[in-house]
Amino acid sequence: MSINQKPISEFIEKYFLHFNAASLVDAAKGYEEQLNKGAKMLVSLAGAMSTAELGKIFAEMIRQDKVQIISCTGANLEEDIMNLVAHSHYKRVPNYRDLTPQDEWDLLEKGLNRVTDTCIPEEEAFRRIQEHIVKIWKDAEANGERFLPHEYMYKLLLSGVLEEYYEIDLKDSWMYAAAEKNLPIICPGWEDSTMGNIFASYVLKGELKASTMKSGIEYMTFLADWYTENSNNGIGFFQIGGGIAGDFPICVVPMLYQDMERPETPFWSYFCQISDSTTSYGSYSGAVPNEKITWGKLDINTPKFIIESDATIVAPLIFAYLLEM
Repeated sequence: MSINQKPISEFIEKYFLHFNAASLVDAAKGYEEQLNKGAKMLVSLAGAMSTAELGKIFAEMIRQDKVQIISCTGANLEEDIMNLVAHSHYKRVPNYRDLTPQDEWDLLEKGLNRVTDTCIPEEEAFRRIQEHIVKIWKDAEANGERFLPHEYMYKLLLSGVLEEYYEIDLKDSWMYAAAEKNLPIICPGWEDSTMGNIFASYVLKGELKASTMKSGIEYMTFLADWYTENSNNGIGFFQIGGGIAGDFPICVVPMLYQDMERPETPFWSYFCQISDSTTSYGSYSGAVPNEKITWGKLDINTPKFIIESDATIVAPLIFAYLLEM
């Protein structure tokens, strides 16, 4: 038997022939074509993709320059680091569908916050990071400095203060890979994350000023400048899940050419969304890509793909294809 050099990629091309499977292959090839023509790619992470350990493959996508900018929820930003420093304390609950309200309460009393089949340990994850990130926030304020949420996280990772707690291979942390490259990140709605809540608590206690953390408006203005400077060969949009991680950055295009009155602004050059949300009354996450044409986000000829499936299954397969695994 010959040794298959690209077993996953070749398996996908051979057997993923119709329906969502075919859409997966088409989307992966479209992503590859974008990179080959010199376009850049934005990847958005919704839900709890970090807790699903997407970093095991997404970090390699970052290292191989197959993603140039990320948009993610505050949860994904912090949960990759939580997994890095507290992995052995996580508890898997494979029978999560059978849990009673009392079972859920028992998990809370043990300091275990459940995300579907995985519980994040509060003490080892949240508090371990809090101890160090608060010092970085306060040092910035003392120096009259202000940073975006992800920039504080980069400082935390690159400072080395968490190294004694590492419990997974560092190459499996997408946040560390991004920090090493100083990759641009957009993190809309960061305030509703655990670290965002903790920051707000210090503001309420009078120990920090809200202005020490740059805002979502500043994320949008940063993205506007980045898009303008990097869109010569096109910028694609690869959306994992729905929600604000995708909704926020995709709006930069109509903002630039409508509100900023820059009609020369190019549309997103590629669009793919992995989602199991169905089209229903007012459901943006389940809307088909063509609806985005009416909002001035996508062009008539923009390659558009939608894969109606579980992102924890689909995203690693597409990334494996792109990495020629």
